[in-house]
Amino acid sequence: MISIQQMQYIIALNEEKQFQRASEVCFVSQPTLSMQVKKAEEMLGGVLFDRSRFPLELTDFGSEMIVVFQDVLQEFAKIKELVQKKDGAFIEEIRMAIIPTVSGYMLPDLYGQWKDSLPSVQLSIEEMKTEELLIALESRKIDVAILAGPESNLKWRTIPLFQEEIWAYMPNYEGQNIHVDVLKDYHPWLLTQGNCLRTQMVSFCELRGNPSLDDWDYEGGNIGLLENMVEKHGGYTLVPHYFIKKMTDNYKRLSTSDGVHPAREVIALVSNRNPKWKNIEILIRQIQLKYGSIKNTDLRILNWK
Repeated sequence: MISIQQMQYIIALNEEKQFQRASEVCFVSQPTLSMQVKKAEEMLGGVLFDRSRFPLELTDFGSEMIVVFQDVLQEFAKIKELVQKKDGAFIEEIRMAIIPTVSGYMLPDLYGQWKDSLPSVQLSIEEMKTEELLIALESRKIDVAILAGPESNLKWRTIPLFQEEIWAYMPNYEGQNIHVDVLKDYHPWLLTQGNCLRTQMVSFCELRGNPSLDDWDYEGGNIGLLENMVEKHGGYTLVPHYFIKKMTDNYKRLSTSDGVHPAREVIALVSNRNPKWKNIEILIRQIQLKYGSIKNTDLRILNWK
């Protein structure tokens, strides 16, 4: 049977999609890694990777086996965990990824609280766009994902966190409320591709097939920068409610003809068999307590896809 080390090499190769990069991650030479993967395939009686493709892709057999290898390594890690617990030296690592339009307020709000409530946890947090986050969760590079829903996959546990209304930032528009149809006459400032709020904005504001009034355009990487563009050059951008640090007349509440307001639902995704669930649940409960108290029945939850 193949070894734990060979399984680690195979998983690294699947993640990196190149022998050279995988060997660097595993701190071995490329010939060594290539030879060990080949030996594993011989022992298993099947090819795991289609080497004719670049980047490398798993074969059907490889796709089935990689899930088993991940489970085996996860169980194997429990041996080290139990020994550390016996010696009183165990620190559990939880890897979390959050989409940028949520991390912008969630981390300042909750980072200190998480740290105080989980003294025996090493929490690693990374910003990722939605598609990157789902790939990282699939490959088990992260333990918990915070993103805008909906998202349904039987492999993952989906936990609703809170609903968040989306407002328009329009300093040059008079009034505190604005009908969505009015936005068609203003220039939209969008987040870059891959941000779910961009997709929601394009869909809700019906921007597809509706060219900007100005041929010049800019797409930004963060909401604060887009707000600056609105202030200097007019137009509007959309902002999640909790992202707003101070509610002023510059922010306008959006509504449709049937009196509903655009919103998103923020969710957490965790693999169904994650052994770190006890501490992950503490993180999730604190998010729900912080943001989940506001309920509004007049919201239309936007899809990010």
